[in-house]
Amino acid sequence: MELFNDEAWSKLTAAERSKYLRKWFDLIMAHKEELGQLMTLEQGKPLKEAIGEVSYGASFIEFYAEEAKRVYGDIIPATLPDRRLFVLKQPIGVVGAITPWNFPLAMITRKVAPALACGCTVVIKPSELTPLTALAAAELSIQAGIPPGAVNVVMGSAIDIGDALVASPKVRKITFTGSTNVGKKLMAGSAKTVKKVSLELGGNAPCIIFDDADLDVALKGTLATKFRNSGQTCVCANRVLVQEGIFDKFANAFSKAVESMKVGDGFGEGVVQGPLINDAAVNKVETFVQDAISKGAKVLTGGKKHSLGMTFYEPTVISDVKSEMLLSREEIFGPVAPILKFKTEEEAIHMANDTNAGLAAYVFTTSIQRSWRVAEALEYGLVGVNEGLISTEVAPFGGVKQSGLGREGSKYGMDDYLEVRIFQIFFRIYEKIKYICLGNMS
Repeated sequence: MELFNDEAWSKLTAAERSKYLRKWFDLIMAHKEELGQLMTLEQGKPLKEAIGEVSYGASFIEFYAEEAKRVYGDIIPATLPDRRLFVLKQPIGVVGAITPWNFPLAMITRKVAPALACGCTVVIKPSELTPLTALAAAELSIQAGIPPGAVNVVMGSAIDIGDALVASPKVRKITFTGSTNVGKKLMAGSAKTVKKVSLELGGNAPCIIFDDADLDVALKGTLATKFRNSGQTCVCANRVLVQEGIFDKFANAFSKAVESMKVGDGFGEGVVQGPLINDAAVNKVETFVQDAISKGAKVLTGGKKHSLGMTFYEPTVISDVKSEMLLSREEIFGPVAPILKFKTEEEAIHMANDTNAGLAAYVFTTSIQRSWRVAEALEYGLVGVNEGLISTEVAPFGGVKQSGLGREGSKYGMDDYLEVRIFQIFFRIYEKIKYICLGNMS
């Protein structure tokens, strides 16, 4: 088939694009076991978790296959009788999608699906650490009938490819998930050609547990949000803030639960914690832990490389953490849970908001009034109340402050791939025309 350019793909009807996306979704789900195995091999997460990511990633394709047919414009009431104002939404053009290694499938589909649904073509730059999952997803898109040239994968130097995407006037949008520092560079570079930019950047998520929380719910939710993917997620709990009334009880129960986690090969039976992505990730975690210990923190469990060696690190809980420690100030991106004590609701909110990040936050309480009060006071794009896993294809995902711009997922995720244009049409009306609707007459 002849390569499709961005104009040819955009000229397909929404219904046609929808059918292609639906077929892509069906193929990914048909191959979820193989894709999960591939992800475990190159990224390390446990197989069950990897297969779960495949289903999660595919959900965005299914959702946007349906949303493709719901890009509506408007007719605006005109100020003069002989004029009409029309609002039309059109695809922005070629999209450069730069994706991370920690969710090598879902971070692609969350960007590519809405772009294709809107009529944009995409150039994907996957992480050099996890290229195989990206290639497999692209191959399935071709098998689904999505024309060659609509979905493209480019591998190589992240700096060189990123610079080329940013510099190209043909690329009209950059979407990126990764570190805040890299996001700032992409944003600055995109200014030269005035590209549209959406960024999902680093986090420093607080997990606030009040005295009145259901302890079992809080334990389950905190474990889920902290240790998923071995703590290598932007939305995982980076600081666990526990009210003084239940601090000791929670710390003991939490430490025992963490200590019982099975670490190992992602294909192993019952394994819930795989390795970290590379040696640099392990070194960073070790640096953070040693910094905390040197400043008076206490390791309740873990705190060192796992006996399995390589890049395995013990799931860790650290108490007596202070705000000046690296564990409190910077994103850990590893299986280390620092616990901080607070007295009042006001203090918890202040501690939670005392960061440049604003991606995700979590609150555990049985008080309805407090849940609303605290959730609205937290300066974060995503807030989970009595829930540790809050990301879904039907809700907008994104941060505030230095955690990014734009939203992914939900109907709002379409907006970043569309241009809004307005047409004012002047009618010179010379005569009135009557329209008569005739029904069946016998």
